[in-house]
Amino acid sequence: MRVPNWARNKIACVTIENSEITQIAYTNLVIYKYMRYGARDKRILTPEESGRGKSGRGRSDCGQTGGNMHFKLVNSLVLILAIGGAVAGPAVAEEQNYQTAFVSIIKSGGSATVGGSVIPYKEVTLSAQIPGQITFLAGVEGHRAAEGEILVSIDDAALQAQKQAALAAIYNADAAFRNSQMQYSRELISPRMNSTSALPGMGAPGLFDQFFTRGFSDMLGRSDSDLERYADLYASGAGVNQAQGAIMQARANLKAIEAQLADARLSAPFDGVILSRMVEVGDTVQPGMPLIKFAYIDYLRVLADVPVRLASGLEEGMLVPARLDAGGAEVMVRVAQIYPVADALRHTVTVKFDLPQGTPGGPGMYVEVTIPDSSIPERAQAAVPADALIWRGSLPSVFVLEDGKPSLRLVRVGYPVEGGLISVVSGLKGGEEVILNPPANLVSGGE
Repeated sequence: MRVPNWARNKIACVTIENSEITQIAYTNLVIYKYMRYGARDKRILTPEESGRGKSGRGRSDCGQTGGNMHFKLVNSLVLILAIGGAVAGPAVAEEQNYQTAFVSIIKSGGSATVGGSVIPYKEVTLSAQIPGQITFLAGVEGHRAAEGEILVSIDDAALQAQKQAALAAIYNADAAFRNSQMQYSRELISPRMNSTSALPGMGAPGLFDQFFTRGFSDMLGRSDSDLERYADLYASGAGVNQAQGAIMQARANLKAIEAQLADARLSAPFDGVILSRMVEVGDTVQPGMPLIKFAYIDYLRVLADVPVRLASGLEEGMLVPARLDAGGAEVMVRVAQIYPVADALRHTVTVKFDLPQGTPGGPGMYVEVTIPDSSIPERAQAAVPADALIWRGSLPSVFVLEDGKPSLRLVRVGYPVEGGLISVVSGLKGGEEVILNPPANLVSGGE
């Protein structure tokens, strides 16, 4: 900012008795001239010289007569502040204000961390029950389906043909059953042994044979008319039973075919989501081949293999902390199920933990569960807010204020702890003042 000569002269001429304004104006003018012209400039006047003209008589540098010309205070102050701001502004360094926090001391130990995976609350694998070609798939991975919705269809043309044949067998068996009933009724009402059509001769000879020949034969023990009648009735009744059995067999065959037709369409056993598809439309499948993984994911669980020494300290319904790999979210999980048998090779016990509803993430994600461990003693450890950590390269570090100046320190971090803090294994002792969210261009010493 260039100040005109008349302004410099007016400031130099301000002489207010018993006031410091004259000295302030003069000081600002000296600084300005020094910065403008350098130390070689000899035109800097003292307050006493500014009131005298070049001749030393009544003429002053302000163009007025009289050594002590007073100006209005308001105009003088405006000029003083304008020049003072222009001169002093660039010379004063702006003080840096940082948002800081103190390094905390926390108690660690007494627990162990076990890795696990997020699993659905329940999950099923739908497999093919009949051979055939895939003709329909409900949707891609992530498709939500209600209970009973068709997810997969397999070509059933051959089964439909078998169903028609089974229906025809039922009709034939039913006709045979009605005929057998008619024959039994006939034998019951009009026995064949009394029928004249079965005897030799005709007319009187037939009647003679029926009344005398059969009678004498029974008397002599050569035949038994009652036994013959019973045998005829039994044969007719057996025909009825056989016909009835044929009907039942035909109907059972039809039910078996209908069951296979039902297996040609796989429906959702409950409300859920398709996790993965192993086939596409047009693929040929065989019985037992997996087709779709379907799961209920509104509630999630954590499946972890816990060492035996840690599993002994758990009980169903117990709450323990856990950290999800998705965003580092920390939640409390509930022990839902502890398997009764340990793995003989790894010496671990499978434990399921219930996650709170609405927890971010999904099946397959990594989770760390903190389980109490009485065998590990507690110890004091430093912890800093997550906002204090900066990553330059692969090493974490923090800025510590030392004598009001930032100093960069490399640290070794541990695991997240309560209160949004990160444990520090080495690099800090506790009690230091660290800078939160340090600027990207900040360096040690603040330069």
